[in-house]
Amino acid sequence: MKRLFLVVALPLFVGGCASTLPEVVASNGDPDTTSDVTPVRYQNPIGDYTQRSPVDPKPWRELNDAQRPKGGA
Repeated sequence: MKRLFLVVALPLFVGGCASTLPEVVASNGDPDTTSDVTPVRYQNPIGDYTQRSPVDPKPWRELNDAQRPKGGA
């Protein structure tokens, strides 16, 4: 168990101590300065609403007969 701990912990410890942070490099192509995206415009969330009233069900046998293949029995 101790060997497994050393195999896992030692590379993590050594890698954490040896790493250095990269230097910050300023560039002219900063994505925050240019905007290629069109602005979002307001869209009413209920603008396309159409009122629907409940209706009585139609006879299911006629609906099934209307959808069956024409050449079937």
